[in-house]
Amino acid sequence: MSVIQGPEFYISKRVGKAIMDYDMISDGDKILVAVSGGKDSLTLLRVLYDRRKFVPIKYNLLAVHIDMGYPCHHPKILSEYFKRHGIEYRIEKVNILKPGQTRKDISCFWCSWNRRRALFETAERFGCTKVALGHHKDDIIETTLMNLFFHGEISSMAPKQELFNGKIVIIRPLAYVEERLIVKFAKVADFPHHKCSCPNSVTSNRTKVSRIIEELEKVNPDIRTNIFRATKRIKKEYLL
Repeated sequence: MSVIQGPEFYISKRVGKAIMDYDMISDGDKILVAVSGGKDSLTLLRVLYDRRKFVPIKYNLLAVHIDMGYPCHHPKILSEYFKRHGIEYRIEKVNILKPGQTRKDISCFWCSWNRRRALFETAERFGCTKVALGHHKDDIIETTLMNLFFHGEISSMAPKQELFNGKIVIIRPLAYVEERLIVKFAKVADFPHHKCSCPNSVTSNRTKVSRIIEELEKVNPDIRTNIFRATKRIKKEYLL
């Protein structure tokens, strides 16, 4: 891992602010970093790894990739990447495909639920009290609209969320980081380039919402910032 510079510098500053604002990391924490193999989770791992060189808080990292049993080269490629950079890691195998099923038969909810369960079980097994997920600012914005449009509720992704009476704490250190910065950083970082695409990615609700936001952005360039701020500016007296 290299010294923080360029796009990583700006991402690291925003990660540091999110960590401070939400008290995400404490001295002595062992943090499980969920690494799917995409640019977001690899950026999160890289920034958290590099920040250990200069932040006063001491913490350890465990990179975990959940192998869902799909035909994919990610487990092998990620293992080589972790070894090359001296990162402690685990590859956990979870096959959710039943006999005769293909990836197209698996819903986004079922895939996500099984992956999350495997992460929590791995965190407990290796003594990790924090689980770091690679959701960024645009993910939070899209989730806010998805919950409104498709679930009829006003909710979003919390940057820090305690589960099971505090036994597991989910943290999202990229909460203040726009995807455009991550894309820029991924182009210069030493990330594995192989990509296993989800068969539902083109038709997913998240993709649809992302396109709506892109269209609205042509009318109002501040649309993303406004949606993000709205989650902190709830006027309860104007709600039913």
